[in-house]
Amino acid sequence: MVVMALMRTLEQMAEGDTAEFAVASASELDLARRWCETTGNTLVSTLMVEQDSGHVTVGRGRPRNPESMIPADRMPGARLWLYTNFHCNLACDYCCVASSPKTDPRLLGIDNIQALVTEAADWGVRELYLTGGEPFLLPDIDAIVRACVERLPTTLLTNGMLFRGQGLRKLQAMPREGFALQISVDSPTPEVHDSHRGAGSWERALAGIRVALDEGFTVRVAATISAHDDPALDELHALFDGLGIPRVDQVIRPIAHQGVAEEGVAFSRESLIPEVTVTAEGIYWHPVAALDENALVTRQILPLAPALDRVSKLFAEQWSSTTAATSMFACA
Repeated sequence: MVVMALMRTLEQMAEGDTAEFAVASASELDLARRWCETTGNTLVSTLMVEQDSGHVTVGRGRPRNPESMIPADRMPGARLWLYTNFHCNLACDYCCVASSPKTDPRLLGIDNIQALVTEAADWGVRELYLTGGEPFLLPDIDAIVRACVERLPTTLLTNGMLFRGQGLRKLQAMPREGFALQISVDSPTPEVHDSHRGAGSWERALAGIRVALDEGFTVRVAATISAHDDPALDELHALFDGLGIPRVDQVIRPIAHQGVAEEGVAFSRESLIPEVTVTAEGIYWHPVAALDENALVTRQILPLAPALDRVSKLFAEQWSSTTAATSMFACA
């Protein structure tokens, strides 16, 4: 795990500073050496003792690739994604997990969620993200949110269209502190958004944002953008600015060529910086690939810690030799 320690520590260090790291084997020493070569950092010295264990001293240098140092909040294991369900009131034509009103719900369930969140917090996860499907279709989504927020800061992704009647009552029962709603709006006017998500969905999403803000919630917005649509980003940001959403809470992301999408950016497990994702069917490398068998880590969702450990180890080994191929895909 020496590479993970290097990545976490050097990201916080100033140019020229040094730090010492334990290595448990000759293979870990080799990983540390290759990591330094890849990133442009400096392996200052090594001190190996019995059974090839010991210490290395590494100095922070200027990376050849500005993106080679991953922000601390995007390190593997910093975020945990939970697919609460897969059914949805919409059938978006680029949904990466093929959600629709006819999709098998595949519920994760509050008992599993509570166990997962407890393990995640103990392991060192920093943030939780609840997604679907449409989580507001669940009768107990308010209880799920409260259970999550008790342990970790939580964001819930939603289309914002169900904040009325029972849905509004569920919303009102959710905590305001340590919790945010992320609502999808894909264009500054209805045409493009509705062409992907269904007639009238743009107006209802905007209404949902206003309801959530009026209820005192932190609201983030996410726009899924097709290169073919080529929207006016300035107008989209102006719409979000006018709603009172800070720029830091405005996420712009491409369509991923996953699920039912017929176009979009192609990803593989090897090309994605992992954000560990749990569904009712298993644990996956990243939320955008939660149907991709090549991104499956394990079918066993509990205990969670072994999967978090495994993903961290696999990424450290992968990243040491393929930094240029990895990228962040911002689902949130």
